[in-house]
Amino acid sequence: MIKNVDHITLAVTHVEEAKKFFSLLGFEEEQSVVIQGDNFSNFMNIDNLKADHITLWLKNSTPRFEIQLLKFHTPAPQLDPHIHRLDKLGYNHLCFAVDDIHKQIHKLKDHNVKILSDVLTFHKRKLVYIEGPNGVIIELAQRES
Repeated sequence: MIKNVDHITLAVTHVEEAKKFFSLLGFEEEQSVVIQGDNFSNFMNIDNLKADHITLWLKNSTPRFEIQLLKFHTPAPQLDPHIHRLDKLGYNHLCFAVDDIHKQIHKLKDHNVKILSDVLTFHKRKLVYIEGPNGVIIELAQRES
């Protein structure tokens, strides 16, 4: 039986920018290692894999939630030409619950994070899309009481 989401992994080109972005959402770096060798190449089905692997964790989250960043050295990462589109098949977006969506939007705008939508109220939530590292779409949601 599945208990909860453990982590999501994002491949990025600029680790420091990604860490700064996720720090705005409350994540802290826990560890950073280089992954390489046959064990990792076989596990991920990627020949000659070598990548920086940075674990960010969301402070005070219950259950614990991590974002793991990968910065590939080899092979060169494959670009997704449709990463900005919500009408593609497969992975669509990641959504984080927030206490105050307008306060979070203001904070993100102050740090030049691109806000992709107006706030929409839907299913007893206020929702907004923002652009994450390398164009990944992230949604923020505030539940209405």
